[in-house]
Amino acid sequence: MIKKSPVALAILCFLIEEPMHPYRIQQLIKERGKDEVINVRHRTSIYQTIDRLHRDGAIAIQEKKKNEGRPDLIVYEITDLGRNAAYSWIRKMISTPAQEFLEFPAAVSFLALLTPEDVALLFQQRVSALEKTLSHLEDQFQKGASLDLPRLFLLETEYQQKVLAAEMEWIQSIIEDIHAKKLKWSMEELREKDN
Repeated sequence: MIKKSPVALAILCFLIEEPMHPYRIQQLIKERGKDEVINVRHRTSIYQTIDRLHRDGAIAIQEKKKNEGRPDLIVYEITDLGRNAAYSWIRKMISTPAQEFLEFPAAVSFLALLTPEDVALLFQQRVSALEKTLSHLEDQFQKGASLDLPRLFLLETEYQQKVLAAEMEWIQSIIEDIHAKKLKWSMEELREKDN
């Protein structure tokens, strides 16, 4: 059984294109902006995932290239098992929403511990951070469009823009409701209601 993960999916998909060594996979993830949607902040996660995919039979060593003064470059290729897994994962990930446990909704579920004023301030800080992220995504999208990339290759950026815009709109509505006193609470009132 091959363990599914976004990093494993990226590696398998790049190897479907052609055999390559881990460093080239890492370069492509960065060059194609996949690091915007896949958590590959640590280079070791790519190498660990490659080792696991190799052990599981999803990829195989095609060749080892001599690399003067350094360890040999190992070129990997995808196996039929890996190809089938990649296509299966893509279909499942697209068609079936996953229960993802993100930090933000978890924190929102405990807002009662803070004051409404505190929440409004923190939400405003979040909106500012999201605006910067959205601006970065818009730059990425424009860069891709200026390179005449087909829209297909910009869909993940387009999706992220829409999700961020929806989140910002929702947060702004909560801030407005707090300022208009349509949404208010205090720990004392909540404790009284519990008793």
